[in-house]
Amino acid sequence: MTDIPIVEAFDICRRDAQRGNVLLQPTSLALSAGDRVAVTGPSGSGKSVFLRMLALLDPLDAGHIEWHGKPVSRATITRYRRNIAYIRQRPAILDGTVEDNLRYPYTLGAYRDVRFDRDRAISFAVQAGRGHDFLDRLASELSGGEAQITALIRVLQLAPEVLLLDEPTASLDPESSHAIEALVQTWLASGDAQRASVWVSHDPAQAKRVSDRHLTMRAGVLSEPAASAGPSATHSEAREDTR
Repeated sequence: MTDIPIVEAFDICRRDAQRGNVLLQPTSLALSAGDRVAVTGPSGSGKSVFLRMLALLDPLDAGHIEWHGKPVSRATITRYRRNIAYIRQRPAILDGTVEDNLRYPYTLGAYRDVRFDRDRAISFAVQAGRGHDFLDRLASELSGGEAQITALIRVLQLAPEVLLLDEPTASLDPESSHAIEALVQTWLASGDAQRASVWVSHDPAQAKRVSDRHLTMRAGVLSEPAASAGPSATHSEAREDTR
């Protein structure tokens, strides 16, 4: 019996509502437990558009997405977004301490069934190379790398199934970048839960470190070298520019 992917996109497409040009050509992709995918490509090629659509943060102009083999409905979209987590390059950080930021999701209705675990959060911080007192730091005193680590821990503690990372280290120093890479890889490898990731990067060396499957995006077209293409990738063929 074939394993059902965690999430699968079928010919999803996105157009610019004002200008009418295509931002993402019809694209299909399946993500199964253990998949580590990297996506590289020039700025404006549609990488962020693709991730936001996978997270169902932006509407689909065509196609559909399935979660564990079933279409995502209005009734399940909140749970879907909880499990298919999108990490922005520059995430919003609240005033207060790091711990205040980590506790924030638990004040939302979608997470009323779980409780904040300080020890677990500290463990994530240590894995990212930060001290046991990291949670007591003021958000206003954090470096860019520490703010990104805070945002990542804020998501990881909620145990999503898929991480969609949109250039999370693009503006960070090498030490902070490697700390975030290590934290994500440790999270993917730990436990027996179903987990997968898609990491958008401009750095080919980083893409190689964080993935075992490399896709490229150009002019809204997602493609994969034939030598490594598997049954979970369907390639779009188009010529339209996304700019």
